Amino acid sequence: QVQVVESGGGLVQPGGSLRLSCTASGSISSINAMGWYRQAPGKQRELVAAIGSGGRPTYADSVKGRFTISRDNAKNTLNLEMNSLKPEDTAVYYCYTVALPSHYWGQGTQVTVSS
Repeated sequence: QVQVVESGGGLVQPGGSLRLSCTASGSISSINAMGWYRQAPGKQRELVAAIGSGGRPTYADSVKGRFTISRDNAKNTLNLEMNSLKPEDTAVYYCYTVALPSHYWGQGTQVTVSS
């Protein structure tokens, strides 16, 4: 059994910052990739940022230059530093973990950007 738990969401004003964290635990031999997705009301879930076992990050165009993803392989943790937040960043953010042959989702954490 594998558990993926996110934390760090909340309410922030436009231009503000938040840090999301994710920890994967349980019967994991090795993690291949981890990433953050988000889903806004009425929209499809979309990739925000991801990082493979080699450490090279990938970002959605909409967050490049504002968000930074990082990973601690020893602790199976994933972080997302979000700066210069905009109202359109409002969504439920999900942590995604690939431990082949399976993949796992967290329960999601709400991020709301509003004045």
